[in-house]
Amino acid sequence: MKRNTALWVSGSVVFVVLGLTYLVMTGENGLSRSSAPARALDITRMNDETAESLGWRSDGLDAVFNHAAWLSTDSFTIVTKDEVVGAFGALEKPYATHSMRKSFLSALIGQHLGSGPGQINPDATLQELGISDTPSPLEPKQKRATVLNLIKSVSGINHAAAASGGLQEDIDKRLGHLENEPGTIWAYNNWDYNALTTIFEQHVGMGIAEAFDVGIAEPTGMEDFDISFVSYIADESVSMHKAAAFRMSARDLVRFGQLYLNEGLANDRQVLPASWVERTAKDFTETGDNGLRWAHGYLWWVPGPDTGLPEGTFWAWGLGNQALFVVPAWDTVIVHQSDTSEFLKRFLPMIQKDGMTGEAALEQLILSCREPDNRKSEYCIEHRFISRRGFNQLISLIGKARI
Repeated sequence: MKRNTALWVSGSVVFVVLGLTYLVMTGENGLSRSSAPARALDITRMNDETAESLGWRSDGLDAVFNHAAWLSTDSFTIVTKDEVVGAFGALEKPYATHSMRKSFLSALIGQHLGSGPGQINPDATLQELGISDTPSPLEPKQKRATVLNLIKSVSGINHAAAASGGLQEDIDKRLGHLENEPGTIWAYNNWDYNALTTIFEQHVGMGIAEAFDVGIAEPTGMEDFDISFVSYIADESVSMHKAAAFRMSARDLVRFGQLYLNEGLANDRQVLPASWVERTAKDFTETGDNGLRWAHGYLWWVPGPDTGLPEGTFWAWGLGNQALFVVPAWDTVIVHQSDTSEFLKRFLPMIQKDGMTGEAALEQLILSCREPDNRKSEYCIEHRFISRRGFNQLISLIGKARI
């Protein structure tokens, strides 16, 4: 495994980028129907007979990959019982995973649970751990939140955070501006996850990059991961707690998913406690939404019963519909990635120089690819932003492809 010094970055640009999170999660105001032409993809598919023996209909897989050709997906693979059912793209190329970082953090915490040196006590309170914040400190009731409250996104703490951005409206709606009793209200809250990063590094004694490299990348046999692929998003004007962001390749994401699929085992080694993996699939809180984000627990999303995915499925999600699905009922891992760099080259100047809101900028970029003169441009075919609707259709087709 390669070892370099982890990169530290200012959070100002990425802060704006991750501010899209809530906008993307809530469906881009229905602007998601694409009219761009399909792409020619070099798709690797197993033969029909073998696919059917693994529970996949050939015509269903055709529909899945035909739909993917209409998206701007850069890497996509379905792996069942360690066999590649189908794939396309440069599976060895690392892409920004954005909010998938939270599921990686969950795994690291699961590896280091305990009450001894170098371990994290899930029942310890922020007061006991000496966790507060600057420039605005936590209130006494907020310090009663436990590590487990943060992991389950029920701390009830509404506090400014790095990389929060467009999430704040939903956080305010769910949590209000008064102190909440810890453990009673769910909210997708980056303050919780950034504070967990601080807690991990202080009590385990390793940075996130080194801990992931040694604790997960090496024992699972990841081929592409480098500790320089982990960077920190910081905004000290609102909070002392940083977000640890990752880049990762599709084939390494498959290995991460298989770690959960195999109850924490990798190469005959217990890398994650089996009990931690079991909690991920069972101990969750309903979010009040439908579809793929029906519930959330241990920093993973849980899809609802209307998605075509079987009970026990959980998944990691990031901006641009970066996704890793773990489907134990099918003995399957699904990875979807999209390179957001070209999109961001257009989006960020619209925010920083033109003064547009994130919603207005995203709307303009989506609509621009419907204009006849732009539809066949490289950007609109290869790099445009993948909408929630288009992504949901892909997952629905995957469910229908099962025998």
